[in-house]
Amino acid sequence: MTNSRPVITRFAPSPTGHLHVGGARTALFNWALARRLGGRFLLRIEDTDVLRSSDAAVAGILEDLAWLGIDWDEGPEHAGRGGDPRGVGPFFQSQRLTLYREASDRLVAEDLAYPAFEAPEELDALRRSARAETGAFRYRRPAGWDRGAALARAAREPHVIRFRWPQQAITVRDEILGEVAFPADFVDDFVILKRDGFPTYHLGVVVDDEGMGVTHVLRGQEHLGNTPRHIALQRALGYRVPVYAHLPLIQNPDGSKMSKRDADSPEPGAELPAITVEDFRRAGYTPAVLLNFLALLGWSSGEKLPDSRDLERFDTRYLASHFALERVGRGNAKFDRAKLLAFSHEALAGLSDDEWLAQWQGWCERYAPEAPARLGDPARAQVFGAALRSRARTLAEPSAPGGPGRFALVADAGFAYDAKAVEKLLLKGDPSGLSLLSAVAERLAALPDFAPDAIEALVAAFATERGVKLGVVAQALRTAVTGAGASPPLGQTLVILGRASTLARIARCLRECGGGA
Repeated sequence: MTNSRPVITRFAPSPTGHLHVGGARTALFNWALARRLGGRFLLRIEDTDVLRSSDAAVAGILEDLAWLGIDWDEGPEHAGRGGDPRGVGPFFQSQRLTLYREASDRLVAEDLAYPAFEAPEELDALRRSARAETGAFRYRRPAGWDRGAALARAAREPHVIRFRWPQQAITVRDEILGEVAFPADFVDDFVILKRDGFPTYHLGVVVDDEGMGVTHVLRGQEHLGNTPRHIALQRALGYRVPVYAHLPLIQNPDGSKMSKRDADSPEPGAELPAITVEDFRRAGYTPAVLLNFLALLGWSSGEKLPDSRDLERFDTRYLASHFALERVGRGNAKFDRAKLLAFSHEALAGLSDDEWLAQWQGWCERYAPEAPARLGDPARAQVFGAALRSRARTLAEPSAPGGPGRFALVADAGFAYDAKAVEKLLLKGDPSGLSLLSAVAERLAALPDFAPDAIEALVAAFATERGVKLGVVAQALRTAVTGAGASPPLGQTLVILGRASTLARIARCLRECGGGA
């Protein structure tokens, strides 16, 4: 892969919604290649689909990339990123229509493109006829076509501009797939300029890549069939052909497409699978974890750990210094959600208590602003962080229904009692755990130092005094204050709640589950 020009890569999303993780992987690989080769990475917004593009989607994509930490050297200015130091902008295709019209006019003037007038229903009829005869529809310039008459008609009637496919075989030289040959009749005379004056993807991307000096185009293999079209346009316009590299597709482990629309008949209100960067951010994944995981979807460093396992844990600095197209595979990449969750769990457990707490509080600011307030003073929040750091697999999990920290983030009457836990841990035995709660609550109310170690010592002493196993008292308390038989260590659990909530919850348990002293 040699090129005398400075390396310039680009990411060019269509603003029709939040950034898909497949797009994020493409952006990451383009960014990494530019960083490793000392080049530039630019961001371009392909907003020519007027009906589907929106300002909100643009803002979402910019925010998604900024959150991931994928910084662009040129492009829309956002969060300290972007700008136009080389003067190759603007970076929104909707602001570059004159350039596309000029390119289209050049091709028409050289008889390499031409106006076409068929209405959608006429094209549908042609397709149906072709399917009935040969099974394949290829639009070609009609027999007996008169250039002068067509140009005169174009001056007064709506039309599209079609590129005259050169009827030549084209070989794509791909840095990942090798040489891929396409026959002379691979495509038809395709549209390059729509009736509304906006370019199709093919013309827009070719004009912009040339004008912005893009040297390397990294995109998904779903675009491989577009590449001969683009090469033909580049040749017709006298443009340089960039280096192409088509990345492996990202699929679910069963080989299906990663799409919310493809979920199996979701029920109304059912949670749909996460597929966008925002989905995974809301689900509590950190940008470092998500980027690390995305980098492994089709690429490997080739490095081995001392135990001969492949190196899989690394940051973006490592990726920027090691990324190479030679290490990108050809086969489809499988998006293993269980592996991503394991990555997240390991990464969060590796943080310090303070780091974990800060990241969790940052997540809460965006998605659950009421949660930290329920912890009260900072000391209780510190205990919460220490208790949940190794338990929570994502930043969202502590506050999720059934999550390991949910007990502390709801009101004292805001949780239900698990019937099995009540039966087993409160009502069974002689004495039952429930019958001991009033007495142990009095001890807790009088405890001078309401701290984890002091609480654990009090409960142990109380159990010895009453001649019961420690678990009888501890599990009764745990069930009383959380509604379930599992929580962080009891001392931490009670400190996280605070003395007042602990006593209020024990009193509630005695009222609702029956009491005794």
